[in-house]
Amino acid sequence: MGDILDTLKSDHRDLLALLSEICSTEDREKDRRKDLLRRIEAHLVPHAKWEEIVFYPAFAERASHEELLLYAEALQEHRAVEMAVLPDIKAIDIDSRQFAGSVNVLRELLSHHIEEEENDFFQAFERHFSPDERADLDRQYAEWKDSAASSAILGYAKVKSNIASVMRFPGGAQG
Repeated sequence: MGDILDTLKSDHRDLLALLSEICSTEDREKDRRKDLLRRIEAHLVPHAKWEEIVFYPAFAERASHEELLLYAEALQEHRAVEMAVLPDIKAIDIDSRQFAGSVNVLRELLSHHIEEEENDFFQAFERHFSPDERADLDRQYAEWKDSAASSAILGYAKVKSNIASVMRFPGGAQG
């Protein structure tokens, strides 16, 4: 029997490894950076969207007034990455120092988010949800990641991010 908290922590480790890898690239490694950025987005978006659509709202229904702050902070951190950081990264020349600095900021933001989520949010979640409920959420997440809805959301997120990058820096989007 799986546990959604363990699965999400595993996702976090995988994402942080990809972020460390992209942060260690040289400016001249354009193809590697493009591939890593694609893999980061493919990993990040379904995870984040499922948290926003299912995981966080389930928590909010049972959370105390004080715990709702964790919910609000987590959503805002997701929005900051989706609406500002990723579009900016896509708009920057992939072989530049600005790109390297921007992916470093992404790594720092996500490291901070993951630390707070795992240390505060997940502990509160565990108090409100039984092992059976967490196992059911784990099963739902696995099914959702392989679903057409997940693929559609990833496609939509990429388009939205690309449009935002063009709006910020016309002519500079990496796609």
